[in-house]
Amino acid sequence: MSSGLVLKIARAAAKENILKWAAVNRLPWLSALSNGRFFASYPAHVVLNMPSLSPTMTQGNITKWRKQPGDPVAPGQILAEVETDKATIEWEAQEEGFMAKHLVPEGTADIEVGIPVAVLAEEADGVAGLASFTPGASSHSTAVPAAQPATAAAAPPKSPPTSTPKVQLPPHQVLNMPALSPTMNSGSIVEWKKKVGDMVAPGDVYCEVETDKATISWESQEEGFIARILLPNSSKDIEVGTAALVLVDDKEAVSAFANFEITAAASMEPPAPTPATTTAAVEVPANAALVQPPAVSAEAPAAATLAAPGSRLRASPYARKLAAETGATLTDISGTGPDGRIVAADVQGAPRSAALPAAEMPAVKPTATPASAAASAAPKGDFAATFVDLPHNQIRRVVARRLLESKQTVPHYYLTMECKVEEMLKLRERINALNSAGQKPGKGGTSPMPKLSVNDFVIKAAAKALKEVPGVNASWFPDFIRQYNNVDISVAVQTPTGLQVPIVKNVDLKGLGAISAEIRALAAKAKEGKLLPEDYVGGTFTVSNLGMYGIKQFAAIVNPPQAAILAVGATTPVVALVNGVAKEVPTVLVTLSCDHRVVDGAMGAEWLAAFKSQIENPLLSLF
Repeated sequence: MSSGLVLKIARAAAKENILKWAAVNRLPWLSALSNGRFFASYPAHVVLNMPSLSPTMTQGNITKWRKQPGDPVAPGQILAEVETDKATIEWEAQEEGFMAKHLVPEGTADIEVGIPVAVLAEEADGVAGLASFTPGASSHSTAVPAAQPATAAAAPPKSPPTSTPKVQLPPHQVLNMPALSPTMNSGSIVEWKKKVGDMVAPGDVYCEVETDKATISWESQEEGFIARILLPNSSKDIEVGTAALVLVDDKEAVSAFANFEITAAASMEPPAPTPATTTAAVEVPANAALVQPPAVSAEAPAAATLAAPGSRLRASPYARKLAAETGATLTDISGTGPDGRIVAADVQGAPRSAALPAAEMPAVKPTATPASAAASAAPKGDFAATFVDLPHNQIRRVVARRLLESKQTVPHYYLTMECKVEEMLKLRERINALNSAGQKPGKGGTSPMPKLSVNDFVIKAAAKALKEVPGVNASWFPDFIRQYNNVDISVAVQTPTGLQVPIVKNVDLKGLGAISAEIRALAAKAKEGKLLPEDYVGGTFTVSNLGMYGIKQFAAIVNPPQAAILAVGATTPVVALVNGVAKEVPTVLVTLSCDHRVVDGAMGAEWLAAFKSQIENPLLSLF
């Protein structure tokens, strides 16, 4: 028996349990989890989900499909180009088969990790049979329709069927073990940072997860309350996609999940929305299709449109909060989350209403507004404000979240020092004159040293200072400070899509020419959106240089988990006494931003003194 056939048989058997569990829990989207194979009414196929292509990726954009329906696919071939939170990365196939259908078209934005995006047929003749495939349609034949009770697969019963009474649970969300690294298939729960009853907000840490690469914090993307933890501390080898905890909207609902188990979810379901769970505060009679709020005029749109009786509005707690803040109508929004769930990105992309939230909307008598008053309220031509709304890309969202988190959680302080750079500029000029970047390769096929920049000297000087004062080359952890032996410097690069920080590794061991060439190559990749995770994951210290824009001095935000970042200003001539004679001397102001939990003031000052010595004596950088 061939190894390929053995693999197919083993995979099919392993996915059978997932199919059954997904059917029992009425989660048809879960039947696509982990690219499972299915054999219901469609030809044998594999549902491909949006992968996690970087450690911080939670969603991505399909920029281009490289495989079209009917194309053969082999492991290692490129399926699509995906814009992540860091760069545009090629998604490589792990399976072999034939591309049967794209479930999302090119240009689709903000697709959450784990959402089905394509279908792969195992055989070429199965492609046509999957043309009408939709996510959830391949659930196991024992799946129960959401609107009907379970019945035997025989002729319609002559008497009403009997079934186990369903226990109604408050609205909730089951969160699964996420993929915290591109290669993560399973992880271990090291320690839960939240306990049952605790409130969580986006950015809070649920727990520490040991992956195949490192121990990483699992951060919340939602807000709510922990209702039940399904996996205890020290749980080992938990597969990605395994249910880990339950989140509810209201703290009062926590107690209802005291005995909740995934296996019992078949007889438990959240109730249909009631008037109390909708945003508009009105009573809805049982026989009414839709009742307008009696105290709100026709000109004031309600904060939310009520769903039809019996239907269920699925939205995350954070999405509900955003809708209330922006005036978006949830029932008018199509959800892109699992099983049609409305997520925050859906609300952010929805048209906004100028209405106040329901709780703040004043009661207005249902009388017509005079035309003259309406006309006076409208902005006059020359005074009307115009604007353009620019949608956030993945990089902008992640940078915004991480910088806000840094300012809120890291105790910053700042140290500024003036450095004389006359000798450094002279040395740079001499080296560049001898090794012009425009020269052709010399004899023997070797290229000349690339043209050196001021930033190359700054980065080398910073690396040497980090070796002299290693306490700055460190990170804060709850129980210890980790001090790094290697010096890997992140270099801030501005790109058309936002700020990127590719890493030059082992800077202390490299010469100026090697540093310059590597920075140029990384900057080019960043601007083209072609950085790979190994190009930006890690880093022990960051350098940000705005001198080329004429900025004399600024303070940067620490890039966690690093403990410090150096902000470099422009070269500015100042008059100084040199051997008793007034002379114009070029200087640079540098500001060190530090995490006070790791770097005390004296240590930061010591590091700046070491940096100043290196930059003012540039020959030291050559050795």
